[in-house]
Amino acid sequence: MKPTRRTVLLAVTAAALFPGLPASAAATALQPYAGYWYPDSLPSGSPGTGITWRSLKTWRAADDADLAFNTASVPLAARFTPTPVNGTARADQARVQSLVSFGPTAGNPSQGSASSDYYAFGHWAYVDELVFWGGSSGEGLILAPNAPIVDAAHRHGVPVLGNIFLPPVAYGGQLRWTRDLVQKDAAGHYPLAAQLVAVAAAYGFDGWFVNAETGGGDAAVGADMLGFVRELKSLAAARGQRVTWYDSMTVNGSVSWQGALNSRNQAFFQAADDMFVDFRWTAGSLASSGTLARQLGRSRYELWAGVDVEANGWNTSENWDAIVPSGTDHVTSIGLYRPEWTRNHLPSDQRSPGDFHAADDRFWTGRSLDPSRPDGTDTWRAPAVSVADRSTVTSVPFASVFNTGHGLRWYEEGVVTSDAAWNHLGLQDLLPSRQWVVRTAGSRPSVSFDFADAWRGGSSVLVSGALDQPVTVDLYATRLPIGEDTVVELTHRTDAGAVAVELAVATGEPSAPGAAPPYTYVPVAGGDGWQTSTVRLTGISGTVHALGVRLTGSGPVRWRLGGLAVYDTPRTPGPPSGLRVTAASGGDLRLAWNPAPGAVRHYTLHRQLPDGTRRFLGGTCQRAWFVGGLRPEQGEAEARLELRAVGELYTSSAPVTVTHPW
Repeated sequence: MKPTRRTVLLAVTAAALFPGLPASAAATALQPYAGYWYPDSLPSGSPGTGITWRSLKTWRAADDADLAFNTASVPLAARFTPTPVNGTARADQARVQSLVSFGPTAGNPSQGSASSDYYAFGHWAYVDELVFWGGSSGEGLILAPNAPIVDAAHRHGVPVLGNIFLPPVAYGGQLRWTRDLVQKDAAGHYPLAAQLVAVAAAYGFDGWFVNAETGGGDAAVGADMLGFVRELKSLAAARGQRVTWYDSMTVNGSVSWQGALNSRNQAFFQAADDMFVDFRWTAGSLASSGTLARQLGRSRYELWAGVDVEANGWNTSENWDAIVPSGTDHVTSIGLYRPEWTRNHLPSDQRSPGDFHAADDRFWTGRSLDPSRPDGTDTWRAPAVSVADRSTVTSVPFASVFNTGHGLRWYEEGVVTSDAAWNHLGLQDLLPSRQWVVRTAGSRPSVSFDFADAWRGGSSVLVSGALDQPVTVDLYATRLPIGEDTVVELTHRTDAGAVAVELAVATGEPSAPGAAPPYTYVPVAGGDGWQTSTVRLTGISGTVHALGVRLTGSGPVRWRLGGLAVYDTPRTPGPPSGLRVTAASGGDLRLAWNPAPGAVRHYTLHRQLPDGTRRFLGGTCQRAWFVGGLRPEQGEAEARLELRAVGELYTSSAPVTVTHPW
């Protein structure tokens, strides 16, 4: 990767890029962070404040004190491709890889932080592979994705790769680290390949992105790197993991970005599952790359054509017809480098969750903000224009409270139980795969995630605008079987105007790409305040292929959707057990517990206050949690903490408690 086209993640820039993260110098020793390592040998001198230098070669799961906080718990969901929502998106052609830096290498909290200013990505329907990007010569070169990101991605069927970054010499790279990575043992094997696979298995993510950009190598280094990648892929495949190679080092050991698949890097492509093609590609080099991939017995869509959006986002000038032409088959897949621009480019005083999601919608769906109506004059070819969306909603019970994974407050049944801002992607729901398809013969209202009020979590869906014709909002493409007892619950509220609500249910696919699902409309009861309405699917049978809502009103309307659930029989998990404090320093605690019986979506932790009220402290899919900054309440001798298991329908178990004396 050309040094002028990337930003190295250095600790000195972390505070500016990630203001919501705790400063490394002030972070408590109990706060767990995402894992990062050097291959073997460490730099000279001493690490900076808040940085711990670690060797991957000596890592052992049994010695990893933060493993319980970093291990993902959500398995990778299977996906299906519904009929495309527009006439331009293709199924089974170009895919999208997203290279994202969620935080500084040495300061990326394992389980979220006390800020809503976060890249809470939600357009998973268009992404096929997420790379947990980062690494720097002064912190560590090998990054393991933290659990919240993996859990959110897995719910939506997206594999997540850790990153191996061997930096250019201009950024402090040292060839000895490359040699460390590809060292062989007495039997001729590559011990760090086995270590990488062991880390991914222990942490629960899906493989590795190998980015070898340190120059100065020779043919021997090239041969060792090729042998390393081959062994890494072999070991990874046995554990269901993947390996992506970055177009950087060539077979002779030098670093020379090709911008193509050719004879200088095809051996690495053949050794890996796929390859990220450097940004210097041309229309001709991508065409020849696709042809060569086919000649090698591989798919052209196993090549990700790099698109650098770090600096300019949707203003990036790109030859889209060289990758995803509109009139012929796609040439390769798309590799988006640093799409978290949608957050980072916003001024610090305009980074509310609503500001972020408005920018992210513009990036992923295009200027029209409606994937069913692409704007043909938009010079930014948003992924939704070319790539068919996918969904994982295939079984009951299914529920969503439209929680995006960050918020200004925390709500439970419409009541604020914490007024602190927060982020934790592991708590993110299965989000609508088509944000936001609005079908109407009249004026189009705005549809967005809203953070001013919610039923549960931090957000709800807000429909706002003048309704002069019925409006149908597509929510989910599904494959949900309908039984005799299947019901749908909608939790909703009308804030302004008068609106009649109907559930939109389709038991078949649209007649053609871009056509509306064949909806049946079922009335939904209304009322004042938040209402949970139960809808029986009387007369509807088979499999639900799409779910939405239809709103009919007159004049300005503000209507919220706070929850959607489809189930046959309500289920509540049993309580967890063995809640305990495993480490403490003042008001900073590490907690652990034993799993609850039954299907558990996540766990919530509350503090029981002396006046009898409960304050939400956090939630996690893991069985360990860090609580920071607790202080005694007036007259309180000990803090009383309550833990509950939450099921897929957001039913909560009875609490288990632990106390912490002051």
